[in-house]
Amino acid sequence: MDKRVVYSIIGAMAAIAIGLSVLVWTQLRGPAVPVYDSDFADGAAGPAVDSGARIEIEKLRSQIEMLSEQINRLQSQINALESRAAIGAAPPGDGVQQQGAFPRDGPNLIRDSYAQVVQVANRRELNKGVRIATPSYLASVLGRPRENLTDECQPLTNQRLADRLVIEEVGPIRVQMLEPAVESLRRVFDRVRQTDQDLYDRIGTAGSLCVRHVRGSPGSISTHAFGLSVDLNIDGHLDTLGDGMTQLGLTILADFFREEGWYWGAAFSREDSMHFEVGRDLVEQWIEEGRL
Repeated sequence: MDKRVVYSIIGAMAAIAIGLSVLVWTQLRGPAVPVYDSDFADGAAGPAVDSGARIEIEKLRSQIEMLSEQINRLQSQINALESRAAIGAAPPGDGVQQQGAFPRDGPNLIRDSYAQVVQVANRRELNKGVRIATPSYLASVLGRPRENLTDECQPLTNQRLADRLVIEEVGPIRVQMLEPAVESLRRVFDRVRQTDQDLYDRIGTAGSLCVRHVRGSPGSISTHAFGLSVDLNIDGHLDTLGDGMTQLGLTILADFFREEGWYWGAAFSREDSMHFEVGRDLVEQWIEEGRL
């Protein structure tokens, strides 16, 4: 491929990427003051989420990532051509680089789907305003869930926690968690249902209470052991742990959880975007109220 043609393609793609980035940035700026939905049946305020716009933003992010990868691939081809020219070697065949060739036009793989996998963006800002309730903190104020922990789920022996443990249908899922956490989760799902019924109908779970230590880290208690965490998914598709990716529907759900005071595991050092847990401020509030 003529280097001038390749440079022209790179220039065009870079311009498109910059344009998409500006559009995403403009959309993400949003209103300076939080907007609330006044249509809840109980009159409570909740986050007004334009799911359609959010989906378009995530699709634009994915397109930017794809363009960036293609630009890098083309730059590698140019470098290879220049290297051959420097040593006087002619490119094979008709001079068209075969390895990693620029993909031809085809079907758009970016689908309007809540289960679509996208890259987790702005991880440091995901839980802005929400303090994490670390396992060491929970153990200090609530006690250990049980004395001996293993890789497997075991019964809860901490009587203080066991007395507040309930098993209930909450929105679209069934959970086993501490009672105040279940009530809080119900508020989250009520707001999701009233804002986006389609997303609500596609929510699934991979579990809640599981009294064990973090797998691979015997010294660390899993937050699931306290009955204050739940793993969620969209359309039954489980998220891959630690790959920096998440389901688009989970990014929307995270807004509702953050508004309620829950912490999203997508911000963990090892990304776990299925994971949602009660934030420290809620724990402190429930202890003060005598509910924990």
